[in-house]
Amino acid sequence: MPDLSGKIAIVTGGSKGIGRAIAAALAAAGADVVVTSRNEDEARTAAKEIAELGQGRTLGLGADVRDYEAVKTMVGETVKALGGLDILIANAGVGAFAPIDEMDAETWNRVIDTNLTGVFYSCREAIPELKKRGGGWIITIGSVAGRYTMPGGTAYNASKWGLRGFTEALMLDVRHHGIRVSTIMPGTVDTYFNDNLPSGESWKLAPADVARVVIQLLEHDPRSLPSKIEIRPSQPPRR
Repeated sequence: MPDLSGKIAIVTGGSKGIGRAIAAALAAAGADVVVTSRNEDEARTAAKEIAELGQGRTLGLGADVRDYEAVKTMVGETVKALGGLDILIANAGVGAFAPIDEMDAETWNRVIDTNLTGVFYSCREAIPELKKRGGGWIITIGSVAGRYTMPGGTAYNASKWGLRGFTEALMLDVRHHGIRVSTIMPGTVDTYFNDNLPSGESWKLAPADVARVVIQLLEHDPRSLPSKIEIRPSQPPRR
């Protein structure tokens, strides 16, 4: 595990699921970690519990990534409280699945605004702070749905295909500022996604599997950049 002592990280959507596992792994590696969630109480509770895993500082903030002013406040409070920013994990995401003629505009906007526009807002505000530190990491949490379509997936597929393109283009924009940008594209993860409860099915990825990939990325020598990583269950059920 890398020594991330002195590094400051934001994990959006970090109060549960994949984000919670990533925040915990960063704290265990010594980083100062900011956990954000639309629900401020959940963010603060998660941050308090994660603080027990490492020696770094933790902070829980309420921030809806669909709200640009909330994202500006999120980054500003991080810098004010902890002194800077080195790592952004753009994890916050939602899912909604239905044939397009059964999907209302509000649902479409919620998915696109969270999964794509919210990442733009987060990166837009984080990059100036990363530049001040001489570089850093941005890791977006995408999905294999950014490569493969599914029935009822118009909104979700659009958001994740867009996120993949956004991340790849962003990498080209900031690489010469010492900022490395990667996207992780998991398959089925046993988590709270789409308002489900974790099922405990052993074939599914665990949130900790995705967190492990994040930590492995942060271990890479600065000369190398694994820019896109797919991770999927090794033995899904036969169809």
